[in-house]
Amino acid sequence: MPDHRQIQIATPSLGEEEWQALREPIESGWLTQGPKVAAFEKAFATRHGVQHASAVTSATTGLHLALASLDIGPGDEVIVPAFTWVATANVVVYCGATPVFVDVDRITFNMDLKDLARRVTPRTKAIIPVHLFGLCADIDAVRSDIRLDIKIVEDAACAAGAALRGRPAGSLGDLGVFSFHPRKSITTGEGGMVTTNNDKLAERVRMLRNHGASVSEEERHQGPRPYLLPDFDLLGFNYRMTDLQGAVGLVQLRKLDQFIDERAQMAARYRKELADIQWLRLPQEPSDGRHAWQAFVTYVDPKTAPRARNEMMEVLQQHGVATRPGTHAVHMLGYYQKHYGLKPDDFPGARDCDRHSMAIPLHNRMSAEDQAYVIDALHEL
Repeated sequence: MPDHRQIQIATPSLGEEEWQALREPIESGWLTQGPKVAAFEKAFATRHGVQHASAVTSATTGLHLALASLDIGPGDEVIVPAFTWVATANVVVYCGATPVFVDVDRITFNMDLKDLARRVTPRTKAIIPVHLFGLCADIDAVRSDIRLDIKIVEDAACAAGAALRGRPAGSLGDLGVFSFHPRKSITTGEGGMVTTNNDKLAERVRMLRNHGASVSEEERHQGPRPYLLPDFDLLGFNYRMTDLQGAVGLVQLRKLDQFIDERAQMAARYRKELADIQWLRLPQEPSDGRHAWQAFVTYVDPKTAPRARNEMMEVLQQHGVATRPGTHAVHMLGYYQKHYGLKPDDFPGARDCDRHSMAIPLHNRMSAEDQAYVIDALHEL
């Protein structure tokens, strides 16, 4: 390679607009959830084709609220993919319910629908399909295989701006949950959003994120009755987003489609210029939707690769190219093995994705030269 660079796996794209957006909440003194959060929620709901969007502190707390709004608790089962970020399963445990794992497809990294059909029981109350790395799970197919009373909560943490058959992520199930972590395409530092078209669920989510209060903070502080205090008929949480985050989110959301377009162009270049590496399987653009390209996750074929994936990742790191496993197989993590008696071979697809997936750099601060460097580094392997 002609030079030596340091190319991160992901870098948030923030600048002067986001910096200036912080001025108004700082100068007004309204720092906690307020008008900027409300404006961010409204704009996000419009962009994702839903009636309601509620901003929260993270996608994890958003998933927790989504399940809590459905009254999921002890005795209930919630089906989750075995290959995902651990929070997808953790929130089920937070509710006192039982996570039931389902295997994943090694090509899409999303739920294996044939395995899903085998996991549904009379105790199944919800399913959390994950739109992993920005590719929408086939929610229509999921719905066709389950009872009508089973709720679908989209884990759309990676999928802001994604779509399936013309319908945006977050509008496909009963509820959707997004992340604004810095590794996502748009960020508020930490933060998340819960979406739904169900009025009653939206109201429960809004109450539960604010301790279960019957009156919002804005109503209390801006209304004509200063003595007004909320009633608390629900046991809730403090999962409110700050107006500082809301202000940044509004700016980031305006750039979402531009960011995805740029990432799609980089993904297309990767697919073209890495196609000759036979042992490296590349993610594809879906024919029936829009990939959000939160990450570009490849799959190293252990039978034909010149060396093990981990060794490749170490060599790339030495050359300044950051990589990561796609994510982890939750059923192989210590807590879930210990408490649920799970073994790696219980979900072979998730096991293999855990061992052989490899994310390579893809973000909106990458230059064409940076990407060429990554491509050359992979060829040199």
